[in-house]
Amino acid sequence: MKTFIDDIVNILKIKHLTLATCESLTGGMIASNIINIPGASKVFLGGLVTYTNEAKIKLANVKETTLKERGAISKEVALEMAQGVIQKLKSDVAISITGNAGPNAYEAKPVGLAYTTIILIDKAYTYKLNSSESERNTIRIDLTYQVLTRLLDLLKAFK
Repeated sequence: MKTFIDDIVNILKIKHLTLATCESLTGGMIASNIINIPGASKVFLGGLVTYTNEAKIKLANVKETTLKERGAISKEVALEMAQGVIQKLKSDVAISITGNAGPNAYEAKPVGLAYTTIILIDKAYTYKLNSSESERNTIRIDLTYQVLTRLLDLLKAFK
């Protein structure tokens, strides 16, 4: 059965774009959904799972000062994660996500809150996301699909 994720991979192929991911709360779900599609190896370069602040700093070049001043669940960290994975993997497109899947509030921010940045060539799009799901895993799945839906919309509009 064809899905909208097939459409993402096909558009990336048609437009000769490569993709990389940098994920925190989704733990690789975005990358996994992409590589489930046959032919994804032509467009998907790889992904980082930067679950801890230390991993965000070491692997994605997130600034320690950004984490201290803004917190891991912030638009600023999402942007730096996306920029970091583009620098590391030299992709045309990057997706990052950072947030809280629960079960408890973190950094005084509610469960279900996340930030994502999608960089398409040289333009960054950052979104605040909220999941109304109540269980940790369904929050992660919901946010994964929210991000992928936004990516598809941006790719469709990209000339």
